[in-house]
Amino acid sequence: MKYEGTVYRPPSEAYSLIVQVTVGCSHNSCTFCNMYIDKKFRIRKKEEVLADFQEAYDYYGKNIRRIFLADGDALIVKTDDLLDILGFIHEKFPHAERVTSYGTPKDILRKSEEELKALSSAGLDMVYMGAESGDDVTLNAINKGVRSDEIIEAGKKLKRCGIKASITLISGIGGRKRKTEHAIESARLVSEINPEYVGFLTLMLDPATEIYRQIREGEMELLKPDEVAEEMKLFLTHVDSPGTVFRSNHASNYIALKGTLNEDIPSMLHQLEIAEQNSLYRSEYYRSL
Repeated sequence: MKYEGTVYRPPSEAYSLIVQVTVGCSHNSCTFCNMYIDKKFRIRKKEEVLADFQEAYDYYGKNIRRIFLADGDALIVKTDDLLDILGFIHEKFPHAERVTSYGTPKDILRKSEEELKALSSAGLDMVYMGAESGDDVTLNAINKGVRSDEIIEAGKKLKRCGIKASITLISGIGGRKRKTEHAIESARLVSEINPEYVGFLTLMLDPATEIYRQIREGEMELLKPDEVAEEMKLFLTHVDSPGTVFRSNHASNYIALKGTLNEDIPSMLHQLEIAEQNSLYRSEYYRSL
């Protein structure tokens, strides 16, 4: 198996076989992200990818249950090549429960519905899409390179084509000035897509990122734990996405929440109230682990 640089995956892919289909991220310009700053983006040759899967098969046999196609935007790969890769996976690992990848909104929108349906039929079960926010001002500020309406259309397109959507948002990404707009517009985005999954991270700072400089120089104000809790309450009181599995229990989160929208919203709001009243927030030390 050949890996280049640090390899990232969603929390739910902790026990998955991870194979890099691309190296890095084609956009790689978001102000908050340090994941791929040490890599020059490239699409790996199909033969290299298939060789990695063959090596995994030689070592593990058919005992692979979950597979994640890395790095940041595997869907940028030509559809025919992805279909060949998925076909090879199905041949070698017929008992795999699911195959997933990251996918940027633009990558999803570039694919035709016929292409996405073909990928779904070939075994691509779910795409993790980083929305970060539903607020266009915030999206522009973090240099996301995409508008909220494009994110919504990408999420709906995945669902129409039989691919599950897992949407990621970031608490505090709009700073103090956009706290309300970020929460309410993110709720609107999720409500319109009605994804199978939505997960919240909380903004973490790395000195190598542009957003760190902005906060250090006073261009943006970082939210305190109480304000993050208030932002989450705003999101939960405005979202309407029945059946969406909700998670905000990443190591970066001040308060661990999980449930299913909309039925578990009251209990999660109650949990937030208790946390606020008693300052029950994860410490910065544990958030950094």
